[in-house]
Amino acid sequence: MKESLPKIITSTVPGPKAESILKRRDAAVPKALCGTIYPVVIDKGEGAVFQDVDGNIFLDWIGGVGVLNAGYSDPRIVDAVQKQAERYFHTIFNIVAHEGYIELAEKLNAIMPCRGDEKRTYFANSGAECDENAIKVAKAYTRRSNVICFTGAFHGRTNLTMALTAKKSYALGMGPFPAGIYRAPYPYMYRAPKGYTEEEAIEYYLEGLKKVFDEGAPANEVACIILEPLQGEGGFIPAPIEWVKAVRKICDENGIVMIADEVQCGNCRTGKYFASEYWKEAGAAPDIITTAKSLGAGVPISAITGSAEIMDAAIPGTIGGTYCGNPLACASALKTMEIMQEEDYAGKARHIGELVNKKMHEMQDKYEVIGDVRGLGAMIGIEFVKDRETKEPATELVSKLIAAAFKKGLLIEGAGTYNNVIRFLAPLTMTDEQTKRGLEIFEEALLEVM
Repeated sequence: MKESLPKIITSTVPGPKAESILKRRDAAVPKALCGTIYPVVIDKGEGAVFQDVDGNIFLDWIGGVGVLNAGYSDPRIVDAVQKQAERYFHTIFNIVAHEGYIELAEKLNAIMPCRGDEKRTYFANSGAECDENAIKVAKAYTRRSNVICFTGAFHGRTNLTMALTAKKSYALGMGPFPAGIYRAPYPYMYRAPKGYTEEEAIEYYLEGLKKVFDEGAPANEVACIILEPLQGEGGFIPAPIEWVKAVRKICDENGIVMIADEVQCGNCRTGKYFASEYWKEAGAAPDIITTAKSLGAGVPISAITGSAEIMDAAIPGTIGGTYCGNPLACASALKTMEIMQEEDYAGKARHIGELVNKKMHEMQDKYEVIGDVRGLGAMIGIEFVKDRETKEPATELVSKLIAAAFKKGLLIEGAGTYNNVIRFLAPLTMTDEQTKRGLEIFEEALLEVM
């Protein structure tokens, strides 16, 4: 099935079986989890496609929102988890160590592009958990309490990470939030002040960060600055390297820990194993890197990596947890890393990215509604506007595009502050034929809704 093309065989979507199951869902699950955008129920999945309970085949360009870089159900990863399950399911690492945890930490220490000749890694269960733990470590190391995040940021749904997350639709009615969180403008270059050169725009955004020190928290009271190398929920916006270098310099001058949130953009998605490799090549490596999502190919696990000096500052008892570094998750992550390295998944991302970028730029030339195409590797954002001059967001068009593509067997998802960006996060196992057909469906759906 992994090489199948999308195919809808039912007269309606959802089909009868899926519709019946979704009614059961609505009766059993909180309304907040019962969305209507994707009325689909999976039966099985392979590679970049899945089959629903009615026999329809969908090409998945959402990939579990970045979880399925290695695709659905790689039999080698399945086998690794099964073999571990035959030995033992669980041990809490703080009490009974297991070798899988240690081996995975060693492998991540060897490849993580953060500062430090000697590194330390420990594990949590989700993206929000690893971001929150990275901040805990930064506070322990600096003995400071304030945190700077950015506009457009998404860091999770715990109380602390909801405070960090910019879009407050993810935090409605959930406050109050922790004190000591300050927000600076992220360099959204497509929407920089009109008429600015790239250099002027970068300086404009840097001045916005420096204002936080004057109007929010003095620099010597800031524990860390947390940012995504390529913003996900914010609209797939890459951080300009010159801006990153300047932020690194600000951190160095003021003793601030720089945290790169690679929850979504890590694990080969951007054409490097970790996007922070681009920063390291420019001499601006972060102090701590967090990652999750595709680390375990779908089994919940996240990682926090930094220099030994920083990581060892955490006081015993302040980090860790019952399920952190679960043996099944470590087994999945170890096999996933092995496959990604041996089969050059970063190269796969670059190849897919080239194909998708080429077609999206061709469409941008043809259709005025496409304002911007941007990203790194196979993490690409397509921003839709009503008018290229005013850049007014085409939010309604994007909603209709998602629905039209779904009916044709292609799953795509929106993003961005204005919900006017389509994010491309297809599994890196996607074949060229599937990529071509997906791009055809995308254009067909766009023409339909235009």
